[in-house]
Order: sequence, then structure tokens, then C-alpha cells
Amino acid sequence: MSETIDRTSPVPYYEQLFDILKSRIVSGDIPVDERLPSELELSRDFRLSRATVRQTMSRLESDGFARRVPRRGVFAATPGAPSGWLVQDTEGFLESQIRHGRTGIQTTVVDAGFRVPPLHVSEALGLAADEKVFTLDRARSLEGRPALFSTNWFPSGSGAVIAAAQDVLDGTGSVNVTLRSAGFVIQGARRVIHATHAPQDVARHLDIEPGEPVLRIRSLSWDQNERRFDYYQTWVLTDTVPLEVNIVAS
Repeated sequence: MSETIDRTSPVPYYEQLFDILKSRIVSGDIPVDERLPSELELSRDFRLSRATVRQTMSRLESDGFARRVPRRGVFAATPGAPSGWLVQDTEGFLESQIRHGRTGIQTTVVDAGFRVPPLHVSEALGLAADEKVFTLDRARSLEGRPALFSTNWFPSGSGAVIAAAQDVLDGTGSVNVTLRSAGFVIQGARRVIHATHAPQDVARHLDIEPGEPVLRIRSLSWDQNERRFDYYQTWVLTDTVPLEVNIVAS
């Protein structure tokens, strides 16, 4: 892994610094319980703003690779084994589970193709009501138990990327990794969680009765150029996959 910041990469600087520091902690170059360099030191060494470094440190804390001790600093740590999906992270469900060592995830692509989406999707993506987007429906299970059912809607640019990604279409590839490699890097996202009842088509894929309670997540992602490139709706059975929200003081 590079030990420098790639100024030409579409990956945000704070994520690059996160990967560098995480790698050092995981490899033992920075032992657990050793104090990490200060924000000022990291800003100087990597030629980054204090705000960017602060984002990195918050991410390290959130993911369990660092712990903050008041008036002493930030220290390297070993993350625990969370039981759920960290929904405020830029990672998707698959990446989140793999990063925490979970196997037994099976993805079934139910449908994929260009079609006119529901009106709320067109509005969220800023598209005309009759404009087609690439739509991807997937059912996922964890250790043989139904976990979630998702629909992603991708406008023309990101849609062409996903439409050509055979590993994503056969259920083995990652949407996030595929988009990142094509330059669609999440700068921000808005996620809304709603407790509701499963409609009939969703209930069928989750192996539950229509009307049973589920959590629905709607998420809109955009890049550093404010380009909206992914909108998804996921129905989650939280008895299989709890949702986690970590809070870190800034």
C-alpha cells in the first residue's frame, strides 16, 4: 500500500490517509495502545488540512482502530466484532461484512436492466420522470437466513458501468468497488430509515408474510462534483442484520 497521498486519485484524501494508518495498525507497525501522531503532525507529514486529518481520525475511531483518551491523545486499537451493518459508513452491506470477517453471504440477482424508475427515484436523482435508469434487484442471505432485499437505481453514467460488470450481475461482485474503480467515489450520502410493513413482492424475497415489520433504508449517494450516481432502497430484517450507528465526538 502506498504511504503517500495520491493527489490524482478520485479517492478522497481522508480515505487514503485512513487506509495508510489502518494498514500500519493492522500490520503492527503502530502497536495497539501506542499513541498515534497528532493532527498537527499528520497534517505536516502528509500535507493535508487539519479538517481532512480530523475526518480520518473520526473514521478510525468509528471503525474501532483508534480510541481517544481525553487530554492524552488518540491511541491505536483493535476493533471488536460488530454484529450488524454500519449504515453511516460509505461501505455497502457486502463490504461491511467481509471487512469484519464474515462469510456465508449469498447474493441472488433477481432482476437487472434499464427501465423507468418510480417517481421518488427520478426526483432524488434529478432526472426526468420518463428517463430510464439501470435497475438492480438483489436478495441477500447471511448464513442461510434471509437478510435483506435491495433495489439500486443508477443513472446513465454509473448505470453503464454496472450494466457491463458481469461479476455484479452474477451476484459475486461489489457495486461499491465497481463504481469506485470507475471514478464514482462517494463524497456524501443521505440515508433515511423507516420502520414499515413489507409489501408483497419484498416479503416473498425475504421469506416472510406480507405486512410483517421491516426496516426500509433509502439512500442517495453523490461524488465530489455533486454528481448523483446511486440511489437504493433496502428492506432489512434486523433480527438477522442489526443496523449499527457509531457516534464519535469531533
